[in-house]
Amino acid sequence: MILLGSEYLVFELASGERVPCSAESIVGELVGGDPPLGDAEVLEQTVRAVFHYFRHDLARDSVTLDEFTRTLEMALRALAHDRDGRPVHPPAAPQCGPAQDLVMLARAAADTELFFFVELRRAVQTQLRRSPARVRFHGLRACVKRLLGVRRWCPRCEALRDRIVEYLRACVSAHATGDCLLVVD
Repeated sequence: MILLGSEYLVFELASGERVPCSAESIVGELVGGDPPLGDAEVLEQTVRAVFHYFRHDLARDSVTLDEFTRTLEMALRALAHDRDGRPVHPPAAPQCGPAQDLVMLARAAADTELFFFVELRRAVQTQLRRSPARVRFHGLRACVKRLLGVRRWCPRCEALRDRIVEYLRACVSAHATGDCLLVVD
């Protein structure tokens, strides 16, 4: 057996064939012609992010072509903007009440960390527009277990919980105009 380099993923085709590919080769296949420079750069960075997600975040050596394509499509849709820089798709509607449910955000992100953090940033921005002095989320523990696909709390859960809280702090710091209280339960 040949050891697969960390910059490669094995793609399982519908025919059963297994093909090792790097992020660069995927970008080369997708870009092909000469798209506008901005489009090629966004595509390249998105492919690299999805590739990294499967290879390093999920620690997978192989992925089906369909699974990679669906994840790439979701990532590109999350990044879609018109020529003026406005999102093509409106941000997710805020939940009723003062607190945002993290489990609902995880569900909206197809239970994947890759899209969860995009949804989380949008939710912080929405709450700051509504109430610039307070941002509140609930359901952290259930959200973490859902994203990791586990039933019982484990060290991986603690690590993801800490990453989510740190990310929330960074988002509030970056987007709040003044003092803001962050509440996560």
